[in-house]
Amino acid sequence: MQLIRGIHNIGQERRGCVLTIGNFDGVHLGHQAVLAQVKSQALTRGVAAAVMTFEPQPQELFQPAQAPARLTNFREKHLALRAQQLDQHIVIEFNRKFASLPAREFIERVLVKQLGVEFLVVGDDFRFGRGREGDFALLQKAGAELGFEVVDTHSYRQQQRRVSSTAIRQALEQGDFADAAAMLGRPYAFQGRVVHGEKKGRTIGFPTANIKLKRLQSPLKGVFAVTVATNDGVEHQGVANIGRRPTLNGEQVQLEVHLFDFADDLYGQQLKVTPTRFIRAEKKFSDFEQLQEQIVRDAAAARK
Repeated sequence: MQLIRGIHNIGQERRGCVLTIGNFDGVHLGHQAVLAQVKSQALTRGVAAAVMTFEPQPQELFQPAQAPARLTNFREKHLALRAQQLDQHIVIEFNRKFASLPAREFIERVLVKQLGVEFLVVGDDFRFGRGREGDFALLQKAGAELGFEVVDTHSYRQQQRRVSSTAIRQALEQGDFADAAAMLGRPYAFQGRVVHGEKKGRTIGFPTANIKLKRLQSPLKGVFAVTVATNDGVEHQGVANIGRRPTLNGEQVQLEVHLFDFADDLYGQQLKVTPTRFIRAEKKFSDFEQLQEQIVRDAAAARK
């Protein structure tokens, strides 16, 4: 799958596609049903199957405090989309300049002139363009004039239950990882590169691999039993904390994971961390010694 970052990188050689536009946070089964139909339509028409997403997601730019927790950061989302075997992932840098683009200009310049869209799939609540002036009705009208078809994503959601990113977030908050996996079509997991931390865990016999979550908010917070896949594909059991580390005056939310019975160097590795059981919420302890005692109890609970 080609990764095309920015409108300026959409060249004429890539014209002609069936396209869907959206956040696709989580790339869950509902999204996968839409993407499967995009691929089917593209195959029938002999053009590329493409998906367009925005970074950051629009609400994260305009209302960061109200924006929902991201199920997937950019890299996780791209990998999940690539697994659906589309031809192109078009990523638009969502900034105030792009947001001020008139809706009609976005349709004529980006969708028609640059992408050559033949068939477009969007939600019926999709809004775009300056002042959110563009909507589903405008797309349908423009499509009839300019030669492309527009359909609603709900046409392709045939599951008996309503699958949504919101429902998955709720399942994760409740520690119901089986329900989240049922909606995602895979276990929920974080993926990221191990970076250097403060190395305080190793002083008490619990060295941790630190991973930046690269999102405004995490859908999970607290202490969890986890399964961790390392670069060699081997899975290990462990315990993880997701949060700000209040006892240590941490500021950024990050993932810290301790692997049981493991002593190798993990710096620079890409880990896949799958939470399997919620243990407790994050809390601030009065001193480092109390935190150390709790970590011992957390590790014992995770092993069990």
